Amino acid sequence: MPSSSDTRMVVVAQFAGSHGVRGAFKLRSFTDDPEALFSYGALTAPGGRNVTPKRVRVVKPAVFLVEADEISSPEDCEVFKGALLSVPRTALPAPEDDDDFYVEDLVGLRVISTKGDEIGSVKAVPNYGAGDLIEIKTADGPLILPFTKASVPDIDLVTGMVTVELLEDEDPGS
Repeated sequence: MPSSSDTRMVVVAQFAGSHGVRGAFKLRSFTDDPEALFSYGALTAPGGRNVTPKRVRVVKPAVFLVEADEISSPEDCEVFKGALLSVPRTALPAPEDDDDFYVEDLVGLRVISTKGDEIGSVKAVPNYGAGDLIEIKTADGPLILPFTKASVPDIDLVTGMVTVELLEDEDPGS
C-alpha cells in the first residue's frame, strides 16, 4: 500500500466545460461513488492548477454543475477545458475488500510469470476504450497484456508482486 509520503496522483474527474457567465462548470466524476469526489479536497489539473469545488448540483449521474473560487468566468474555464483532474492517492479511502485495490497501487510492482520468471515491473494500467490493459516495463521494451484474471491471475500488494500468464510468443524466454 502507498506510504504517507506517497505523492502519486490519481485521476478522479474530467472538466466537462463551462456553464453560464459566472464561471460555473460541468465536472464528470470517474469515482465509484460519484459524489465522493467532493470529499477529496482540491482537484488538480495538469500544470498544477487547482480547483476546489464549493457549490455542487447534480446534472445527471456522475455529472455535476460546480462552482469554485478559482473560476469566476467562462474565460477562466478555458484553461481547464477537457482537463483530467487528480487528487493525491493518499486522499482516497482504503479499499473496502482485501481483493480490491486502486490500479495506481500496481505501478512499480514487480512482475513475474506463472513459471516464476522475472518479467519486469508494472509501468501503467491504461484503458483505451476496449478494457483495461497492463503495461509492463521489460528489458526488451514494453509488454502489454489484457488486464484480465486469465492474463493477470495474481496480485499480491503485500509482497509487491504481480503474476502474469504469458502466451508462447509473449514469453521473453522463448
